[in-house]
Amino acid sequence: MNSLFQRLRIVLVEPSHPGNIGGSARAMKTMGLERLVLVNPARFPDPQADWRAAGAMDVLDSAQVVADVSTAVAGCHYVVGTSTRARAIPWPAVLARDLGPVLTEQAPEAEIAILFGREDSGLTNEELQRCHTHLQIPSSKVYGSLNLAMAVQVICYEIFQHLEKTAIQIAGDTKQEDSALAGRGSRIWDKEPATGQQLDGLLAHFEALAVKTGFVDADKPGNTLTRLRRLFMRQQLDETEVQILRGLLRAIEGK
Repeated sequence: MNSLFQRLRIVLVEPSHPGNIGGSARAMKTMGLERLVLVNPARFPDPQADWRAAGAMDVLDSAQVVADVSTAVAGCHYVVGTSTRARAIPWPAVLARDLGPVLTEQAPEAEIAILFGREDSGLTNEELQRCHTHLQIPSSKVYGSLNLAMAVQVICYEIFQHLEKTAIQIAGDTKQEDSALAGRGSRIWDKEPATGQQLDGLLAHFEALAVKTGFVDADKPGNTLTRLRRLFMRQQLDETEVQILRGLLRAIEGK
């Protein structure tokens, strides 16, 4: 299995129909993905999930069931959230066909999660704010609603096709020393990328200091903290950068 596939988890948030869970498992396996995480599913295990999974029962059997999104993305360094709606505060976004290159640009050992929302309402604003980028699947303006399992299939296919294409290009160029599949991309990762928990800690620290100094009104914070989160998510801080910023905040608190 490709290294990226080993580090990539597909997360279904509160799926209501077990058939979609089974269909997603089958979609994943056909494209070489195996790590499925279910956040508070309405019905699982369920015979309908087994039936729809067909030959992908191993993906279902190894699926991790968790209570919330925070647990689902624990330890992740890069999180992608599917979204079809425009937001009051725009977030970095990528089209499905461009997701493969984005993922291979992440640090070589980065844990990655792709979140798929509820069948009827998608992901909440809070859940989407936990994501480094939002993911969109272009569709018809007349009727653009994709079934959950179909959406998973489209995304897994785009990732698989990119990796297959890249592997062929590398195989045909014997002079190329570093494989793009290693996930190094154009950024130099001299330190491990920060996890979601580390970033949450930094933002909580910023919020506490912003309220303490009066920079932010605790009762009416506005969008300041949301925009600050967007800034840090966009820059993809590493562990050392987070430590430096938190050290600076502690120094300011000490004054």
